[in-house]
Amino acid sequence: MTALHLERPLAGRTLRLESGRLAKQAAGSALLQYGETIVLAAITVSDTVTALPFFPLTVEYREKSYAAGKIPGGFIKREGRPSDDEILAGRLVDRTIRPLFPEGFRNEVQVFLYVLSADQENDADVLGITVASLALSLSPVPWNGPIAGVRVGRVEGQWVLNPTFQQLEQSDIDMVVAGTRDSLLMVEGSALELPEDRIAEALAFAQGGIAELVAMQEELARKAGVGKMAWTRLEPPADLTARVRGMVGERVAEALNLPEKSERAQALAALRATVVEQLAEAFPDNVKDVGAILDDIEYETMRAQVLDHGERIDGRDLDTVRPITCEVGLLPRAHGSGLFTRGQTQALVSTTLGTVSDEQRIDNIDVAQETTKSFMLHYNFPPFSTGEVRPIRGVSRREVGHGALAERALQGLLPPYDVFPYTIRVVSDILESNGSSSMATVCGGSLALMDAGVPMKASCAGVAMGLIKEGGRVAVLTDILGTEDYLGDMDFKVAGTRDGVTAIQMDIKIQGLDLAVITQALAKARIGRLHILDVMDQTLARPRSTLSKYAPRIITIQIRPDRIGDIIGPKGKTIRGIQDQTGAEINVDDSGLVTISSTSGDAGERAREMIQALVQEPEVGKIYEGTVKSTTAFGAFVEILPGVEGLLHISEMQHGRTERTEDVVKKGDHVRVKLLEVDGRGKMRLSRKALLDKQ
Repeated sequence: MTALHLERPLAGRTLRLESGRLAKQAAGSALLQYGETIVLAAITVSDTVTALPFFPLTVEYREKSYAAGKIPGGFIKREGRPSDDEILAGRLVDRTIRPLFPEGFRNEVQVFLYVLSADQENDADVLGITVASLALSLSPVPWNGPIAGVRVGRVEGQWVLNPTFQQLEQSDIDMVVAGTRDSLLMVEGSALELPEDRIAEALAFAQGGIAELVAMQEELARKAGVGKMAWTRLEPPADLTARVRGMVGERVAEALNLPEKSERAQALAALRATVVEQLAEAFPDNVKDVGAILDDIEYETMRAQVLDHGERIDGRDLDTVRPITCEVGLLPRAHGSGLFTRGQTQALVSTTLGTVSDEQRIDNIDVAQETTKSFMLHYNFPPFSTGEVRPIRGVSRREVGHGALAERALQGLLPPYDVFPYTIRVVSDILESNGSSSMATVCGGSLALMDAGVPMKASCAGVAMGLIKEGGRVAVLTDILGTEDYLGDMDFKVAGTRDGVTAIQMDIKIQGLDLAVITQALAKARIGRLHILDVMDQTLARPRSTLSKYAPRIITIQIRPDRIGDIIGPKGKTIRGIQDQTGAEINVDDSGLVTISSTSGDAGERAREMIQALVQEPEVGKIYEGTVKSTTAFGAFVEILPGVEGLLHISEMQHGRTERTEDVVKKGDHVRVKLLEVDGRGKMRLSRKALLDKQ
């Protein structure tokens, strides 16, 4: 392919698209540069159709350390397994492009994204969506693009397209939106309790930026003129389809409408086994097709029931939330715990409070220096939660994504670190799942944090919305089941408080949604969220006033930075001595913030008193209990504070004349003195006489 490029201004910076220069043996490749951030996308596709019953798409997103002029930290000096941030960025791309591959296409497709340069100003994750779209458009892979992705922020009430990292620090929303010229495909982000109408404004604003990027790709694709590969959708034989449909009749609908998830699964499995057994002799080469035909019947039956009758397979109408129960304080040694059960979805969530030494250290290409993270939410989805038998092979990408969504939902409601200086870890273990375990995690996480005594701004809940769309007929579903997620067109998760949205995530399986449908889903999600909050508040409406007796006690002291050395001491001798004497853990940062952590309040108070004594400033007129460090002919030097000495002149030792210093005080004596004066050079004048009766 001939090298092509295109440049346009976007949000005050130049965006450059390029192809035909790098990765030329890939089926399609493209380069995107925005500022000094550069992302490469390369597409490969297999020549043969796989036997898998689904479309085998994989997206790999990798950040190169050299992109930011760094060498990887740690013992092994090369990039290892992808970080959580890389996994989340790869999921953004995957969830956006997947709906646009044609139904029935089964050739394996891989999308590789490399961050080659990072200017620590423009985030590469959202750029990956656009460059992946361009690479697919320039490849022979059949795909109904192009699409594009943008990030939306709001600074001082003004919407900002593709805000920089610095602008995001001042923004009350951070949302990635992807779509085509006139419809949306994916939304992911967080906000500081913004109302639903502001979220809709953000989506409309994003659509304008998306349209610009799509136009650029279309122009470049026209110049390249790449054709698409020929492929054929494999269909089961028509006579087999007719036989299966005739055999099952209404039995699929009967199985789908059984009250329990396990009953539905068993009935459908039994029906499938019966049909396969009866047709195996007549269609020995098409046994596998029976499952696909039954899947189609199940798909059609569920959707028709919702659209024609407004009734869901568990008997609910479109807007009803399943029954909810909440418990707190289940785990006696955890610092806070909550059990949230909604229908057949159950999350056991625990909160652990730690100290500054428990913070997570993060070194990535987006910042110049290593940073720390004091709030973490980890989500676990064991196979028994869905009654499955499968091996555990590390944390899945889905678990990383669901944990990140719940973490964003709760993070903005936590108190500032200087008010509540704890490292907080929340763990959600899904014990049962039938739809929206990530939103159950948000609800259970809110309860667990409040049970731990974390002074949250407000309770937080989440609900997942679904969609059934056939032509102009649309049904928006509140609190979807797993089956409705699988057979439906949308999974739209909205979390927030009574005042507004804190996190949002939307994935769809169709070619795009217009803003009117999304706005309707946002409005219904608010109603569902408020209902869930009402139930949660009946269990625990506000944070507990005290911490668990097992939680560490933390005291903070702010000192002048130039006094840090007084606490540390030579080679750390002073601070180690205080820790050994009290049993408390002490951390001092460069700003002079001293954090004292202990398992008992007494130990922390002792350490605080010792530190304050070290950095205490002498006050004129104050009385001190001092120690005589040395004597001279003209007086004695008395240590009134650790390392702070003043002169007790011989004339200030007592009323009347003093012949010799040693007649009144000797080295090592403890003496009460009053600080009379501190001169311009910091010299202190003490008096014992001022504290004595003249007689």
